[in-house]
Amino acid sequence: MSQGTLFDIESKTIESISKPETYKGIYAFHKYWGKKPSESLSYFIQNCTNEGDIVLDPFLGSGLISIETNALSRRFIGIDINPFSIEHTSFLLSLPNANEYIAAIHEIKSNVQQKISETYKMADGKYASHYLWDKEKLIKVWRKPETGKTRIEFDPTSSDVKLIQSFENYEILNIKKGKFFENARINSKPDMSIYNLFTRRALHNIDLLLGEIIKYPENIQRAILLTLTSSSGQMSSMVFAITGRGKTKNEESTKIEVGSWVIGLWCPELHFEINVWNCFENRSKKLYKSLVESDTRDIPFSDDALSVVANKSSIGIVHGNSLKILSDLPEKSIKLIITDPPHSDRIPYLELSEMWNCLLNKDSDFSDEIVVSNAKERNKNKKKYSEDMSKILIESSRILHEDGFLLMYFNARDKQSWNFFTVIETNTDLQFVGAFPMEYSANSVVQDNRKGAMKTDYLLVFKHHNGINNLHSLNQIPGWTNELPKQTITSGDRNE
Repeated sequence: MSQGTLFDIESKTIESISKPETYKGIYAFHKYWGKKPSESLSYFIQNCTNEGDIVLDPFLGSGLISIETNALSRRFIGIDINPFSIEHTSFLLSLPNANEYIAAIHEIKSNVQQKISETYKMADGKYASHYLWDKEKLIKVWRKPETGKTRIEFDPTSSDVKLIQSFENYEILNIKKGKFFENARINSKPDMSIYNLFTRRALHNIDLLLGEIIKYPENIQRAILLTLTSSSGQMSSMVFAITGRGKTKNEESTKIEVGSWVIGLWCPELHFEINVWNCFENRSKKLYKSLVESDTRDIPFSDDALSVVANKSSIGIVHGNSLKILSDLPEKSIKLIITDPPHSDRIPYLELSEMWNCLLNKDSDFSDEIVVSNAKERNKNKKKYSEDMSKILIESSRILHEDGFLLMYFNARDKQSWNFFTVIETNTDLQFVGAFPMEYSANSVVQDNRKGAMKTDYLLVFKHHNGINNLHSLNQIPGWTNELPKQTITSGDRNE
C-alpha cells in the first residue's frame, strides 16, 4: 500500500480532525515525540493554501509535515535545531527501496553478526540473548531456545564475567560522548556520558555496526542509522525488568519479564543488557516491512530556506536557530505557518535526543534551543522562553502573507508559560481566531507521568487582522473556543 501522505490524500474534514487516526508503518517506526495529527495538518494545508504556496514549520520535530506539503504540491520550509530532527525528516523524504535496504542489512549481517555474537559467547559455545543485572551484579544469563519460545535461564559463570570484563576499557570510535546536564526530570547529570547509558560491550558492538553502515549510499545509510537509533533504547542499560506482574489479579508472579526503554535516562537497578545484534535485526525487519508497504521516495530538498522563497527548490530542511532563519525571510512570503514548538518545560527535546545524536555523531547546539529546561546551568527558564517565543510570533507576523494563517499546537500547565501570546495584541498584525483541543499527546511518559498531567494539546488559530477568515466551519469541532486557553499556576510548578 502506498503512503504518499501519512494516511491518504483525500480532502480532510472537520470530522477527521476530531478523530485522528493512529500513526502506522513508516510514520510509527521511530520513537520520536511531537508527532502532530495528520488530519489537522492536511486539513489546514488544503484549506489555507493553494498549490505553490509556502508552508513553514519553524519547529520541525519529526518532519512528517514535509511529506504532507509535498503530496499536496505546496512548497515547504522546515527548521529545527535538533540534528536528529533533520536526519529523520531527510529519511522520510528519501525512503530507500525496500530490497536495497534489506540487501544492505544482510550484507552487514554477514560482516559483523558473528563478531558481535562472539561478545555474548557462553561457556558452552552458544550465544546469550539477555543479561539480567541488579545494579553492578550479573544475576542471570538468558539464551533463546533452538525451538519454541521459552527462554533458557542460566546462573552466570566465571566465563560470562571474564568476557564482560574484557570490555571494561573499551573506548568508543564512531560515537560521541555527549553533553548532559543536571536535569532531575529526565534523570540526567552533568558528569554523565554515553558510557553511562550503555555497557562498554554494547558500545563496542554499536561501533562495529557503525563501521559497516558508513559504507552505503546516503539514503541507505540514513535508513540504517535510524534503524540503529530506533533500536538503541533496547540496546541500552535502561531496559527495566518487569517483576510481580499479575498483582492486580491477586496472582503475583515470580517471573521476570523484559521491559522497554521509556523516554528519559533512567538506568534502573534491575535491568537487562540485550544482545545488540538481536535488537538491531528485529528493528530492521520492522522497517523493511514498512518500506515494502511504502513507495520509494527521492524528493529533492535543499538546506536553504531562501532557495524555497526564490522558487529554486520546493523543500528546504534547515538545521539551525529558528529565530535567526525566520529573520532572514522576506515579508509576507509565507502563506501558512503550522508548528508544534516546545511546550514550556514539558519535554526537553534536545536533551532527550542526545543519545541518538551521539550515535549519529552529531553536535547539538544547546545554547540556542527555545525551551524551558530544569537544567539550571542552561538558563532556559520561563522568562527567557517567553521572550524567545514572543520574538517567534513577531517574526511570524512579519513573514506571513496578509491572507495567511498561523497555527500553533500548544498547551502548558501554568499561566506564565502562556505569557508570550500577549505579544499578539501589542506587537503583531495577528488576530486570534480560536482554538480546539487535540487529544494526541497524552501517552508521553515524560510530559504526562506526573500529578496534574494534561490529556490534550490545543491547536491555536491566528490570522492577519486584514486577512479573510475562510475557516468558519472550525466552530463545529468539539471543544472549539473563541478565547485563548490559559492555565492557572499551581503550587510547586513554577520554574523561573
